[in-house]
Amino acid sequence: MPFTIKNSHTGQSFPSDGAASILDAALSAGRAFPYSCRGGSCGTCKAKLISGEITSGPFGETALSAAEKSAGYILLCQAKAQSDLEIDARELASGPPIPIRTLPCRVVQITHLSHDVIELSLKLPQNQSLEYLAGQYIDILLRDGRRRSFSIANPPDPEAGISLHIRRVPDGRFTGHVFDGLRERDLLRFQGPFGTFFLHDELDRPAVLMAGGTGLAPINAMLQAAFQQNDERPFHLFWGVRSQQDLYQHSQLQAWSEKHHNLIYTPVLSEPQTELPWDGETGWVHEAVLRRFPDLSNVALYTSGPPPMIEAAKSIFFQHGLSDEHFFYDSFEFGADTLV
Repeated sequence: MPFTIKNSHTGQSFPSDGAASILDAALSAGRAFPYSCRGGSCGTCKAKLISGEITSGPFGETALSAAEKSAGYILLCQAKAQSDLEIDARELASGPPIPIRTLPCRVVQITHLSHDVIELSLKLPQNQSLEYLAGQYIDILLRDGRRRSFSIANPPDPEAGISLHIRRVPDGRFTGHVFDGLRERDLLRFQGPFGTFFLHDELDRPAVLMAGGTGLAPINAMLQAAFQQNDERPFHLFWGVRSQQDLYQHSQLQAWSEKHHNLIYTPVLSEPQTELPWDGETGWVHEAVLRRFPDLSNVALYTSGPPPMIEAAKSIFFQHGLSDEHFFYDSFEFGADTLV
């Protein structure tokens, strides 16, 4: 007998068989709770359990602290219903359901964007296409059953295929293969699309976009989609990397900011190379955001990058007026790639 899960935040309910996570049950029912990693490491799908019994899979302390767990918070991607439940969870307008599919693809081009970032261009079989929203991600399916998640770096276009920005991770099994063993015309399999990181219809608010490293990929897709749709809202992109050599798409972003009057682009270096010229922003990228926007109460903020960057942003942005309902993020857990 299926269980019923009621969200007190909206007053609506959906069923669960108890075998799938609460998040997967919600997705199957066409409901849209915020989520990102699906592995218990980012905390995006955090919600409060009001009543009922669950079992929970593993999760990281940064995703759900001991204090939060004691206060009744759970991660929807790790919790499974063992009875009827009532939860209190933020929910997004779901829109038309997009099916999650498993598809083969072929590597058509491998482009070195920098010393440690590759653009992987993938083509789907003829007569196949992937429906997705700019900002979502896919899972590359490995032969040993493991997955590696990567955001799609280009907006939907059946002719263009799928573009991924892949950074080499030290001792990373898959990223090492991408850099040293993968060849054009090789075949891969993937599943997707996943995630709730995409532009929302808040045209009355400036969109502040904050990316760290290859967290630029989904924001890159979101901006291109906005330009194609003649989205006139103001966009201010802050891109944080370590040094000048890591700005792998600097020229392209500069060209976009010159072409599109509503885009301002601010690169931020945490450790600029002293032997190379630099008169731009330095320090942590979230600090650069606050120097430009000390009051965040009237913006929608989208951020994508490593968990420490997301956590630093969370802790301080809310103190500067940002509301939870206008904060959207995609947390990249690079550490998962080093598993053996």
